[in-house]
Amino acid sequence: MKKSQKLQNTRFKTRLRKNDVVKVISGNYKGSTGKILFVDRKKGKVLVEGVNIINRHMKPTQKNPQGGILKREAPIAISKVMFLDQKTNEPTRLGVKVIRDESTGETKRMRYSVKTDEIILS
Repeated sequence: MKKSQKLQNTRFKTRLRKNDVVKVISGNYKGSTGKILFVDRKKGKVLVEGVNIINRHMKPTQKNPQGGILKREAPIAISKVMFLDQKTNEPTRLGVKVIRDESTGETKRMRYSVKTDEIILS
C-alpha cells in the first residue's frame, strides 16, 4: 500500500459531535463560538454555525431560479476548535469515562470535561 493510500484510509479521532457548542481557538475567527453542524472525520474538518463564511456563486437552477451569490459556512480544521463547557463557559478538552450502571450491570462510555470533571450528557 502506498503512503498516499494510507492517508486516505485514516480517520481523525475526535470526541466532538454534531450539535456540540465549540469555540474557535486559532485563525481568522479566533474567539467566536458556534454549534457544530457536521463533522467530517475523513478530512479532519468540522462545519461550525456562523464561522468561516464564504460567498458561493450559484448558477440559476430550477430550485433556485434567481441564482446569485449565497453566503454559507465552509469547513475548518478540527484542531482549531475546542469544546465549550456550558457551565463554566470556557473551552475544555474532552475525555471518556467508563461508567457502570449498578442496577442493570451494563457499562457505558461517557464523555466528560477534563477541567470540571463533569459528565457531558448529549
